[in-house]
Amino acid sequence: MLRMLSGDVNLSGCSVQNFSFISFSDTFHSLLSFTLNHTYSLFDSTYETISRDAKPLVSTLFSDLELYLHGDPNISVEHSVHSFYDKLFPLVYQHLVNPGLGSNVSTWSSEGSECLRATRHDVNPFGPHPQELAQGLSRALVAGRALSRALAVGAEVLNATETVGMTRQCGRALVRMFFCPHCRGLTLIRPCGGLCLNVMRGCLAGLAELDGSWRRYVALLEALSGTLSGGYEVELALLRIRERINDAILTAQLHGPHLSAV
Repeated sequence: MLRMLSGDVNLSGCSVQNFSFISFSDTFHSLLSFTLNHTYSLFDSTYETISRDAKPLVSTLFSDLELYLHGDPNISVEHSVHSFYDKLFPLVYQHLVNPGLGSNVSTWSSEGSECLRATRHDVNPFGPHPQELAQGLSRALVAGRALSRALAVGAEVLNATETVGMTRQCGRALVRMFFCPHCRGLTLIRPCGGLCLNVMRGCLAGLAELDGSWRRYVALLEALSGTLSGGYEVELALLRIRERINDAILTAQLHGPHLSAV
């Protein structure tokens, strides 16, 4: 696990140019791309009449999920999921529930589409599936978001650590403390406590500025461990999007007569 995430990190020089954050971001991107195409295939194979107009909605949903995973504070998974279903409802109603309204989405007035979007929560054409998808994704993606943030902060901390070097004066003090008696053949003489304390104070003073960064990093890792203990898996949650959307559309078709009456 560590080797897979760390890539080609040069620990001897604290080089973080190839730090795991880049590898992890690529893994997230690949997973999202795969599940996006997996969801596209649902419309191409099963709901071809709305495929062209539904794909941009699917793309927007997955773009929001990717932004959320990378820590965008303006993205809410639940809001993005419900916004997707709000915009999907007019397509499903016109082409799958009541196809007599026309085959081209452009023939459906913008006012009519907006009315359907506004009433989606009240009419509830998709049953419990939108809420289940929103809640499931929210729980699962929290872990991925936390891990992404932890890796990003880890890269920042290591970069900061790399810039903190040992001064020449500190190096000379350490050599004097450890080896000067040996140079005179007095190998059993240990340096006094006062000298050790003074040398360490001088040498570690430059590292004090790292305390806040490391504390923040440790706090993120503690939060991440708590999140991961819930057992939610990002990959499974994303793969279920296709199934949840299909179940929602089937529910709307099943209750078509009731929806048309409303």
